[in-house]
Amino acid sequence: MINNLFSEIVNGVDVRQNLSQLRQEIRDNRIKDEVSELVKEHEEYIRNLLKAEDPKIRKNTVLLIGDLGKNEFLDDVFAAYLAEEQLFVKSAYLNALEGLSYESYLPQLKERIQILEVVEITEENRKHIASEMRELSELVVKVEGISKHKFTGYHKEAELMVLTNRLHIQATMDQIQDGETFATSAGFRLKTKNLEEVLELRTYQEILFLVPGMHNAPMDPVLAAQKITDSELLTFLEKRHNGRAPFHFRIEIKSKMPLNKKSFFAKKIASEIERNTKRKLVNSTTNYEMELRFIENKEGSFNLLLKLFTIPDERFSYRKEHIANSIKPVNAALLVELAKPYMIEDARVLDPFCGVATMLIERQMVVKANTSYGIDILSDAIEKAKINTEAAGQIIHFVNRDFFDFTHDYRFDEIFTNMPFAIGRKTEEEIYDIYEGFFRRAKSFLEKEGKIIMYTHNRDYVIRLAKENGYVILKEFNILAKEETQLFIIK
Repeated sequence: MINNLFSEIVNGVDVRQNLSQLRQEIRDNRIKDEVSELVKEHEEYIRNLLKAEDPKIRKNTVLLIGDLGKNEFLDDVFAAYLAEEQLFVKSAYLNALEGLSYESYLPQLKERIQILEVVEITEENRKHIASEMRELSELVVKVEGISKHKFTGYHKEAELMVLTNRLHIQATMDQIQDGETFATSAGFRLKTKNLEEVLELRTYQEILFLVPGMHNAPMDPVLAAQKITDSELLTFLEKRHNGRAPFHFRIEIKSKMPLNKKSFFAKKIASEIERNTKRKLVNSTTNYEMELRFIENKEGSFNLLLKLFTIPDERFSYRKEHIANSIKPVNAALLVELAKPYMIEDARVLDPFCGVATMLIERQMVVKANTSYGIDILSDAIEKAKINTEAAGQIIHFVNRDFFDFTHDYRFDEIFTNMPFAIGRKTEEEIYDIYEGFFRRAKSFLEKEGKIIMYTHNRDYVIRLAKENGYVILKEFNILAKEETQLFIIK
C-alpha cells in the first residue's frame, strides 16, 4: 500500500490527498522507516513539492518532512517558510521544524517574532498571525528554555483561593492562624501576608491567587484577554518574583463547552494576551511558570484565578514511589487531621495493608508514634514503602507477609490503615472475605483500649462486621463523595 501511495505521489496522481494519507500511515514506526527510505530515493522530487502551485500540497509535504525528521531538508524548509505567501500555510513550516534540528535558524526565528509584533492585525489575518506566533514561541522556548523566576512574595499581602476536600473545608480553615478566611463551595478564600503558614498545611489540595482587576472575565476571548492585560497581573508577578518579564503561561479552561471550542478559546485568548502585553506574557504549552485558570460560573462568564508553579510544593516530596491503588498523600493527610483527636502520642501503630506507607508516614508527621509496623502481601509495595520512608526520614518496620499469617510479640495501641478495595482482578467477594478476616483477627493485635482508624470504600462491610465482632464505631466521616469513601474510628 505504501509503495502504491508513494508511486501515485511521484506520478502526480491525487498528490494532496495521498500525502495526507501517507502522514496517517507513518504513525506506525515500521512504516515510517519504509517511507523515509522512499523519500531519500526521491529527494529532488520532494524538494520540488515545496514549491508546488497548490498551497495544500506544500503544506502536506512540509508536514511529512517534519514527521519523518528529515534534516537534509532543513534549509529547503526554512527557505520555503520565508517565501510562503499563504498565511494559513506558514505555521505548517514551523510545525515541521519542530521535528528537525533547527537551532542554527534561531536568530531568524526571533527576528520573525519581532516583525509579527508590529504587523497590523485585521480580521482576515488575526487567526493566522496568532498561529504563527504561537509556533515561533514554542520553537524558541524549546531551544532556549525559559528564564525561570524565583518566587519571593511569601510576606506580601495576597488574596488566595485555597481548594480543599469539599466535605471537610473547616478542617483546613481551622489550621489558619494568620489571616481572614471565608468558606466557599470548593474551599475558602483567604487574605493573608503569611503565605508560608498556608504552604505548610498538609490538607489543602491547591492554592490559587485572586489578582486585583482579574477576578472574572466575559466569555469573549478578545474581551477576556483585554480584562487580563488591564488588570494588575504583570505588577503582581513582578512584585513577587526576582527578575522581570517575560513570564510564561498556559491556559486552563474549566467549562462545559465542547473540547474543540475550548481549544479555540485558549489559543485565541493566549495570542491576544501576548500581543496586548507586547510579549511580557508569553504562552507556552510545555514550558510555563503559571496557569491562567478560567472557571465557568452560573452567570455565563468566567471566574479567573492564577496558579503559580514558581512556588515549590514539597509537602509530599517523600512520595518517590507508588502502586496502582495508593492513596493520594493529601487525602492521607486529611485522614490524619480528622482522626488526630483519637490518636495517642507515643503509640504502637500497625498498618496491616500498608502499601507504599503513605498512611503511616503521614500519621508520623502529625502525631509521633513509638513504633510503627507496616505489613503488605506485595513485595513490590514493601520495597517502595522502604524508599518512601527513608525519603521521609522516618523509621518504620516492614514485613512482607499476608496479614492473616502475621504474628507479633506485643499488642498495638492503634491499627491505622487504608483497607483494600475491588480493583483490577480483586472481586467484591474477595474484599468481603478480607474485611471478615480482618475484624475477626484485629482484636488479637490490639490493646484493650486500642483503636482502629480505618479508611474504606466499603461502608456497609464495616458497619455489619464491626457490630458482629463486638466493636463500637466511635465516629464516621464521609471523605470523598464520588468514590463513596469513609473514615471510621472504631474501638
